Amino acid sequence: MRSNAGRTVVGIGGELDIAAVMELRTALAEAMAACEAGRGPALDLSEVTFCDSTGLNTLLRARRRALKEHRSLTITAAGPQVTRLLEITGAAHLFAEGAGPIPQAMG
Repeated sequence: MRSNAGRTVVGIGGELDIAAVMELRTALAEAMAACEAGRGPALDLSEVTFCDSTGLNTLLRARRRALKEHRSLTITAAGPQVTRLLEITGAAHLFAEGAGPIPQAMG
């Protein structure tokens, strides 16, 4: 973890899969706790070489938790595999700067 312009930046590398989930959850929780009120961490995933559905689900759950706490969770950098995963699943925009909650369907 490092601070950049008052924002906590978390660099994550390696594989984000079932074997790494607990470590990822811990790192994300520590990053949230280190942030100022109303702010959330920025993730640098440029060193992530693999991310499966378990890793993506962990990121999405952390985002949901951040929103409940009136915080953000952004991805500021990602390698090609993570970028492709986020684009294919439609999740890329959820981690963009300024992304808010997903509107609920009317009906």
